[in-house]
Amino acid sequence: MGKPDVLRYTLGFFYDIMEKTDKEGKVMNVIEAIHYRHSYRGKYMDIPIPREDLIKIMQAGLDAPSGCNKQTTSLIAVDNPDVLKQLHSVIEPPVGETAPAAICVLTQRVNAYRDKCFAVQDYSAAIQNMLLAIVELGYQSCWYEGHITDDDKICDKMAQILNVPEDYELVCFLPIGIAENDPIHPKKKAFEERAWFNSFNQSN
Repeated sequence: MGKPDVLRYTLGFFYDIMEKTDKEGKVMNVIEAIHYRHSYRGKYMDIPIPREDLIKIMQAGLDAPSGCNKQTTSLIAVDNPDVLKQLHSVIEPPVGETAPAAICVLTQRVNAYRDKCFAVQDYSAAIQNMLLAIVELGYQSCWYEGHITDDDKICDKMAQILNVPEDYELVCFLPIGIAENDPIHPKKKAFEERAWFNSFNQSN
């Protein structure tokens, strides 16, 4: 297959996707997902999340960039009500209690280039990817990190419930579900207050 054929095949593939998503009205593009994403702290509907959706969300996280390709981020999806109940029993104050599923983000502190560790950058990129995938699939979530890591006992207890090995750290909790209430979008600062061209605070 020559380059023109590859190009036609690729374009045809993406046109098929675009046509399908327009008809179904479900999938938004990346830019739309970025604009629509926000931290949802309300209640969730009592509707299970299909495993295939959780796999898509986790795969989006695993596809995120990783410093020196060390791939320090691992994920555990929790959709068993009994396990969720155990996790919520140690999270204080409670968050995302009505979510039918959650993803716990794990990291390993591995040194990479010049003995620097990029674990924080790695799992942060993975979380952002997952948040965008969550929105695209019609769900909501919230990035809970400090809530469980400021008190080491919380993340340690969660890790124990999930049988996480000692060389991994549980650093984030993402409840996932369909929002029961209309999402509230906090107002962002104006573009020109935080973004410029060619020099600080310059518009041209």
